[in-house]
Amino acid sequence: MLSKTFGSAVYGIDATTITVEVNVLQGTKFFLVGLPDSAVKESEQRVESSIKHFGYTMPRQKVVVNLAPADIRKEGSSYDLPIGLCILKASNQIAAETLEQYVIMGELSLDGIVRPIKGALPIAIEARKQGFKGFILPKENAAEAAIVNNLDIIGVERLEEAIGFFENPATIPPTKIDTRDIFFHEQNEFDMDFADVQGQENIKRAMEIAAAGGHNIVMIGPPGSGKTMLAKRLPSILPPLSLQEALETTKIHSVAGKLGANGHLISKRPYRSPHHTISDVALVGGGGVPQPGEISLAHNGVLFLDELPEFKRTVLEVLRQPLEERMVNIARAKASVQFPASFMLVASMNPSPSGEFYTEDGNHPDSPMDVRRYLRKISGPLLDRIDLHIEVTPVSFDQMTANRKAEPSSIIRERVIKARDIQSVRFNDMSDIHSNAMMPAQMVKKICKINEAGKVLLKTAMEKLGLSARAYDRILKVSRTIADLSGTEDIQIEHLAEAIQYRSLDREGWLG
Repeated sequence: MLSKTFGSAVYGIDATTITVEVNVLQGTKFFLVGLPDSAVKESEQRVESSIKHFGYTMPRQKVVVNLAPADIRKEGSSYDLPIGLCILKASNQIAAETLEQYVIMGELSLDGIVRPIKGALPIAIEARKQGFKGFILPKENAAEAAIVNNLDIIGVERLEEAIGFFENPATIPPTKIDTRDIFFHEQNEFDMDFADVQGQENIKRAMEIAAAGGHNIVMIGPPGSGKTMLAKRLPSILPPLSLQEALETTKIHSVAGKLGANGHLISKRPYRSPHHTISDVALVGGGGVPQPGEISLAHNGVLFLDELPEFKRTVLEVLRQPLEERMVNIARAKASVQFPASFMLVASMNPSPSGEFYTEDGNHPDSPMDVRRYLRKISGPLLDRIDLHIEVTPVSFDQMTANRKAEPSSIIRERVIKARDIQSVRFNDMSDIHSNAMMPAQMVKKICKINEAGKVLLKTAMEKLGLSARAYDRILKVSRTIADLSGTEDIQIEHLAEAIQYRSLDREGWLG
């Protein structure tokens, strides 16, 4: 007898429906076809043990399992549950008349426990799109899949529960969550706040500008000056995620298996801080079965690279294309996938190998050559994609012990949101540009116009300070953001002056 149900395969951050067919015929042996990998082939042992654990029998006949379409590679152990249910129906051990109305995914343990899967959210989205009645999956993934409305999400803990559901659907009510309530409730809850940071007002100002325009930023300063503390608080002043951004971010984390047992819609912008020993594949994504890397997990959020020169040169160079295109394309012999990677790069570094700013008084432990060699670990093309270079100096004792309350993140965030609203209107007709940092060169000339006094100032700055040509567009973009923060329509000379000071590493002869 032939039975059929449906599963799903995830490629990139999108799912493809897979038909699971089982036929029990005269003969012997178990056949699994449809381009399965080793994990799928091993399902025979897991399924047989699970079926027997609950008092059913594995057919002692010819069992043919087909996963269609046969030209798509099937990977992982998540096909165990649909294969097991199809075998039971095909061998007339259960009725399960509505089996074809559901997408079913889940790994089975030997005692019939249904283990969690990756990519539940994109699978649920595709299931609703294809018009299925519901999605049967591990209970641990139910909250994640329940983000999708108009689809019955049935979470099961054991194979026996899935069988019982088809005999009496009322035994397992669909999982329901109020996505909007959770999303908007948690949007403004942060563990860290800029109010905790004493002093460093100029750095906070630079962080506000970076947040307002979506600019990449690098902080240069000695150990203990507060670089990491400031970076960790940046998400608290970024504008809240839109529902569309939250859904896209959640899909990426779902595919990577990072949502956890109680996973639901991500309501706050992600913050990722990989160690400097990370490989280029772990950072940008990849593997035999392409998985999202740290830059995609930071999509719509912040990627913080601490001790930037300590990262391998090859690792930093793979950032160049994603920073420009805000997307990463991973091509492998078996598959080619695309992951979103629109993130704010925040980096920190010491000004020299010893960690101190270089001085020419003869007391510095590093020679000028040592400092130059250290700074050259960061390539020019990468620095070209970083808008703000900030020198961070240690906080004085008087500042640390001051009783004055620092400005909280909520107040800074209000100013950032107002600046972003201005940019939303400015780029309303452009689907791929949402902030000043995303402007291409031709648009900078059109939008970031400056008067004659501004041109004179910018020309003088480039000549006197030895600023490179690559700094020109960056200064204009940052000055446009500063103007947005001040609520002025045109870029004023004071906006340009402030933007110019945020180009430390472009200054000729800068050593720390």
